[in-house]
Amino acid sequence: MKKTNLLFACLTAIFAISMSLPFIVPHTGFMALFGFLPLLIMDRIATLTGYRHFWIWHYLAFVLWNAATTFWVCNATVGGGLFAIFANAFQMSVIFAVFRCSKRYFSGALPYILLAAMWIAWERAYFDAEISWPWLVLGNSFATSIKSVQWYEYTGTLGGSLWIWLSNLSVFGIMTALSDGRWQTVFNRKARIAAAFGCLLVIAAPFIISRAIYGSYEEKSDPFEVVIVQPNIDPYHKFEALTQQQQTGIFLEQAANALGYRKNDSTAAPLLLMAPETFTNDVITNDLAAGRTLRSFKAFLKDYPNVNILFGASSYTYINSTARPSHTARQVRPGRWIESHNSALMTDGCRQEIFHKNKLVVAVEKTPYPAVFCKIDDWLGGVMGRCIGQDSISLLHYRGADGTEIPVGCAICYESVYGEYYTGYAEKGAEVMTVITNDAWWGNTPGYRQHLSYASLRAIETRRSIARCANTGISALINQRGDIVERTSWWEKDVLRGSINKNSGRTFFTEHGDITGRICNFVFWLLLAALVVRMAVRHPRR
Repeated sequence: MKKTNLLFACLTAIFAISMSLPFIVPHTGFMALFGFLPLLIMDRIATLTGYRHFWIWHYLAFVLWNAATTFWVCNATVGGGLFAIFANAFQMSVIFAVFRCSKRYFSGALPYILLAAMWIAWERAYFDAEISWPWLVLGNSFATSIKSVQWYEYTGTLGGSLWIWLSNLSVFGIMTALSDGRWQTVFNRKARIAAAFGCLLVIAAPFIISRAIYGSYEEKSDPFEVVIVQPNIDPYHKFEALTQQQQTGIFLEQAANALGYRKNDSTAAPLLLMAPETFTNDVITNDLAAGRTLRSFKAFLKDYPNVNILFGASSYTYINSTARPSHTARQVRPGRWIESHNSALMTDGCRQEIFHKNKLVVAVEKTPYPAVFCKIDDWLGGVMGRCIGQDSISLLHYRGADGTEIPVGCAICYESVYGEYYTGYAEKGAEVMTVITNDAWWGNTPGYRQHLSYASLRAIETRRSIARCANTGISALINQRGDIVERTSWWEKDVLRGSINKNSGRTFFTEHGDITGRICNFVFWLLLAALVVRMAVRHPRR
C-alpha cells in the first residue's frame, strides 16, 4: 500500500505539472497531448488492485492543477480564488468519478469515450452557466502555441479539447495493449501498424494542417489606425491617489503627445483612440451628457478630426420607483434606485454609443441567481457586485467627419475568454475587434499573460485583428493569424500606435458555431442514458 501511495503521489505531481505548464510556460501546449496519461495510469492501477478511496487522488490532482494555473485569482479575492480552485477541481473530479463508475457497466473503449465526451460537454456547458469559469478549457492550452491550432477557425477551442483527449487516449490504448500482452497475442502485424500509425496521425496531423493554414493564410489588407493609451493606474488606489479629473488629464496628455502630428488635420485617415476598461466612473446611462469625462473627451476631439475615442466605464442607471425595480438594484434613498454596469463607450465628439459587458465575473461583478443571493448579499451588507449586462451583443461604430463608418466589436475583459460568444461580434458585422481590460487586480502573475494569450485564439477563430488596451499592460496589436505584432510592457505608462486590418469575412466557426461541443454533448447524453439503463437493470459488467 505504501508503494502504491508513493507511486500515486509521483503520478499526481507529474499530471499537475504536465497540465499546468501549457498555461504558464509559452509554447508548451504540446504537453497537454500527453498530460492526462498519469491520471489514466493511476486509474488503471486502482482498478486492477481494487484500491479504495481513489477519489482522493484524482481530486488532489485536479486541485493541484487548478491551483498552479489560477492561484493568482486570490490576489484580487482570496475567497473567490479558493472557491474557483476547489469548486472547479470538484467538478472535474465528478466527471472522473462518473467515468470510473461507468467501467463497471461498460466494456472496452466505451468508458473512455464517455470520459472525453462528458468532459467536453461540461466545458461547453460552462460557457453558458450562471456560475462560469472556463479559464482552463483544455483547448486554451495552445493559446501561446498558435501555429499549432490555426484550424480553430473551424472548430474553436473545444476542437483543441477533443484533440487533447484523442491524443491521450490513443497513447494510453497502446500502453495498455503492451502492458497486458494484447499487443503481441491479439494484434497481428497489420493491426499493430494500423494502431501505431493511427496514434501518430491523431497527434501529428493537426500540427501539419495548422502549419499549412498558417503559411497560406493571407491577411486581409485594409488598415485601420489605432492609438492605445496605457495609463498605468494602480486599480487598488485608483480613487484614493488620483481624482477622475487627474486620471483623465493623464490620458489626454498621452493622447495629445501621440496625435500631435494630426492636430486640426481634416484630411487625416480614420483613427481609433483607446482607453482601458473602467477608466472612469462618472457615466450615468440615462444622462450621458452629465459625465465630466465624456465632456472632456468631446472637447479634446474638436482638435482631432476623424478620431473617435473608445473607453471603458463603471456606469450607472438611476431609477425612480417606490418599489424595488429589480433584484439587483440598490437603494440610494427612498424612491431612488441604482443599477450598475461595466460598459464600453464610443464617441466621435458629437454623438456616443454604449455597450454593457455581458459575461460578468461571478461575485466580483455579478450576483448569480439574484432572486436568492441578492437577499443574502443585502443581509451581508452588499459585498457582491451586481452589474447588469446586455441581453445580447451590440456593436460600436467608428464615425469620421468624412462620413466613414466602421463597425467595431468591443469585448470587455472576461468576455474575450468565451469563444462562441465572441463570434457574435463578427456575426453582427464587426470588421475589427477591440479588447479593453484591467488586469492589474491580479498583480505580476501568470493571470494577465494568460488573458492576453486567449485573445490570440479569438483572432484565429474569427480572423479578426484585435487592438487590446490594458490599464497596466499588456496592451497589444494582434493580427488575423493570432500573432502579437506589437505589445507594451507590464506596469509601464505607455502608448502603442499602429494599425490593424479590417475584415468582413466569416470563418466556419463564426458561421456554424461550436459543432465539436454539440456533437460531444449528444454523445455524452446518449452514453449517459445507456449507463443509467444498465444501472437500472443492475447489470454491472463482469
